[in-house]
Amino acid sequence: MIRVPSSDGVTVALHDLGGEGPPLVVLHATGFHGRCYAPVADHLAHRFHVYAPDLRGHGDSAVPIDTDVAWEHMATDTLAVLDHLRFDEPVRFVGHSMGGAAVTLAELRRPGTVRAAWLYEPILFPPQPGLATERANPLADLARRRREHFDSFDAAYDNYAGKGPFARFDPAALRAYVEHGFAPSDRGVTLKCRGEQEARVFEGVDTSVFGRLGDVGPPMWIVGSGDGGGPAVIAPMVAEALPDARFVAWPDHSHFGPFEDPARAAAAVIGALG
Repeated sequence: MIRVPSSDGVTVALHDLGGEGPPLVVLHATGFHGRCYAPVADHLAHRFHVYAPDLRGHGDSAVPIDTDVAWEHMATDTLAVLDHLRFDEPVRFVGHSMGGAAVTLAELRRPGTVRAAWLYEPILFPPQPGLATERANPLADLARRRREHFDSFDAAYDNYAGKGPFARFDPAALRAYVEHGFAPSDRGVTLKCRGEQEARVFEGVDTSVFGRLGDVGPPMWIVGSGDGGGPAVIAPMVAEALPDARFVAWPDHSHFGPFEDPARAAAAVIGALG
């Protein structure tokens, strides 16, 4: 793990997930962390060298609760990572949910950052009444009610394995989420991304970005699931608004598709970005 300085005194944890070939940067969804995507990276190792940062407030990039976690700062963290790695050409990206928005914001902030991107249900909502967004109070409320402590890593894993969307996760992806998303504490193990922090990230979504998608030049693959949620509904709209984008439907998966089938996600990334 590498520590990369960003803005506001934040230090971003950057994980080198290995592999051979051109660099590929993976940006995670809200409430998760970079090493959740290690099972995807394992399937990419013959084609790409994969890097995965923990954006502020997530994973090993812990921040004080009063740190600004608005999504524009996720783009700042992303650009700080690229500056540290000193790539000499535009970079390929994978972005999941909030991570997809961070990729887009980074390109808007610094055109020429992105060579191409595969974005799974990026949260790029138009300011349209009736569509639930990641700023919706129910998601923030759920985050604030999350159970944060378990007796052990195994207890946390067993709890998630049979519950809600986690029940569909590939076992290796769920294990990565638990082993690197919790830390030992005097209460057993405790979430690194605490509920209040996750809630504030949900509340920091930027719905103004959709109106700027016409300024995003690099080719992008936009994937939408079949779960009927807001991110799935707007994914085709995002693809249509981008100048150079293709929409791909994953009707048999949910918003957490890359965790449900890491091998399929890797094959799609290679097909799109390779």
